[in-house]
Amino acid sequence: MIEHRGTLLSEDLFEKRFVCDLNACKGACCVAGESGAPLEKEEAAKLKKLWPKIKPYIPEKGQRAIEEHGVSEIDEDGDLVTTLVEGRGECAFTIFENGIALCGIEKAWKDGAVDFRKPISCHLYPIRVVKLAEHDGLNYHKWPICKPACTCGAKLDVPVFRFLKDALTRQYGAEWYAELEEVYAAWLDSDLAKKGARKS
Repeated sequence: MIEHRGTLLSEDLFEKRFVCDLNACKGACCVAGESGAPLEKEEAAKLKKLWPKIKPYIPEKGQRAIEEHGVSEIDEDGDLVTTLVEGRGECAFTIFENGIALCGIEKAWKDGAVDFRKPISCHLYPIRVVKLAEHDGLNYHKWPICKPACTCGAKLDVPVFRFLKDALTRQYGAEWYAELEEVYAAWLDSDLAKKGARKS
């Protein structure tokens, strides 16, 4: 683990490559899984407040689920998550464009209808954040449906943390991210030195 300004980062964020390839995965993360996207309490409250403005973007089945259960629910693990459509893997906020599942909240945000982009857990994926006593633990979450993203990331040579620059900056600030690039450069030098030592 690498300590950086109140966070503990898995080295996977530097080692692994990742770039979403929606044409390949079709936005599977919005419609797969056993529960909705993890939410902070503040995010659930904000979604509840913004729902009238987000609602026009959401398909009828998603609207029905939210009207019946609310914008959030508690999953089997006791975590606060976005509501699912009919209890299945599909997030109630999912929209479809050209056969690709996308976030209706983000669509409303892009149109300027709301000032909330989407849950930070979605924005940060494939990073999952674990709240520790004194740090946020940032781990890389491997999910088979994201194999196309790993292939695309390897082809473009984009580390996980760089793919998530916008999300990490949103969560921790521009200064935090700028210094993370410095940490990465030092890590690269150290890693190259280790490899050189093993060869000699």
